[in-house]
Amino acid sequence: MKRIVIVAIVCLLSGAWTGCLAQQNLNVLFIGNSYTAVNNLPQTIKNIASSMGDNMTYQSNTPGGCTLSQHCSNHSMELICEGGWDIVVLQEQSQYPSFPQSQVEAEVFPYAKRLVDSVYSNNYCAEPMFYMTWGRKNGDADNAVYFPVLGTYEGMDSMLCERYTYMAQVNDASLCPVGRVWRYLRCHNPDIELYQSDGSHPSQAGTYAAACSFYVMFFHRDPELITYNGSLSSMDAQAIRAAVREVVFGELSNWQRPYPVASFAVEMIDSNNVAFVSSSLFSDSLEWHYGDGVVEKVAATTSSINHFYADAGDYDAVLVASRHCMTDTFSVSVSITYDTVPPATGFANVNDLTSVTLFPNPVSDRLNVTVSNSAGTVVASVYGLDGKRLIQTSSQCPDFHIDVSGLSSGEYILFLSAPSGVAVRRFIVRR
Repeated sequence: MKRIVIVAIVCLLSGAWTGCLAQQNLNVLFIGNSYTAVNNLPQTIKNIASSMGDNMTYQSNTPGGCTLSQHCSNHSMELICEGGWDIVVLQEQSQYPSFPQSQVEAEVFPYAKRLVDSVYSNNYCAEPMFYMTWGRKNGDADNAVYFPVLGTYEGMDSMLCERYTYMAQVNDASLCPVGRVWRYLRCHNPDIELYQSDGSHPSQAGTYAAACSFYVMFFHRDPELITYNGSLSSMDAQAIRAAVREVVFGELSNWQRPYPVASFAVEMIDSNNVAFVSSSLFSDSLEWHYGDGVVEKVAATTSSINHFYADAGDYDAVLVASRHCMTDTFSVSVSITYDTVPPATGFANVNDLTSVTLFPNPVSDRLNVTVSNSAGTVVASVYGLDGKRLIQTSSQCPDFHIDVSGLSSGEYILFLSAPSGVAVRRFIVRR
């Protein structure tokens, strides 16, 4: 009879993304209004990219004062439906997202969703990206009569940040946090004038700050390497690039849509079948490669799938987790042999690592881990909520620690893998 022996579990997380960021040239569509059109923001981004040896082509539809609702029925929808875009930037009218919740739910959120859905329907590999704008220099006095929080820059800016963040999260989109960069500059470099005389539209410095932010979001490169200053003094341009590095580049994973994470465990069903149990994150579809030439593609909601190996041998079972054009892989090496061992003792059954203790939680620097029912080497991997692996270590002992002093405050995922099973736990870093 057959005996299934799991000889090794090897994580091959590649983090590969075959989408637009792997291309030499980005084709970008800008949908917005005067905040995008003034000072020709798209061309400024293109100039920065060219100075860095990168390429960007673009089209824009940015009528003054245009709302996302209006973009759903004007030329913007035609441009989206043409397809071929790598990134589609979406900017709402400058005041609308800051209005009272009920008004935003009726006049903003449904149209943001409609535009993103259209982007994905016509450009499967495209990255929708919301353009978080800024509060007016002295707030929105006219509308503060109805919604007092808008009476100051800080109040209006906070509302814009909250609403744009929500739109990105619920629509599986990225977010360019230009408003956060402006806020940083207002605090740390108040001598740099970001506004035109109307206290609303961007000055050349304001547009440069937005352009550097978008360049980082598009190409994922350190803004302090940028040499293009536009019309600004080298001192002001350098200060703006430093702010973008702090707010955007330093927290890039916070602003990007999450990457998928592939992971699974192997379980014995009977002498002829193996169960593969997925614990993948941030995925739409799973593609199983069992190592014997058989490939199956299923929805990510399919948490367990069985497979029969017809012949004895060693197999590398690989799971590819995908969302849009982003992929990640995870591999388990399995050996199937023939012998005469009775089925009651003739196989190794992989169970979940149920006895896992993390302390302290929240943690600041050193996370202590105890895995009481493990045997052999435990591989510990720490992921951010965006799906990126940040730390990987291993231990032969059931008690070990992980140095998390280099992580920012926030929530993280700990994935533990051992010959006796796997476990997923969440923990919080708090400074």
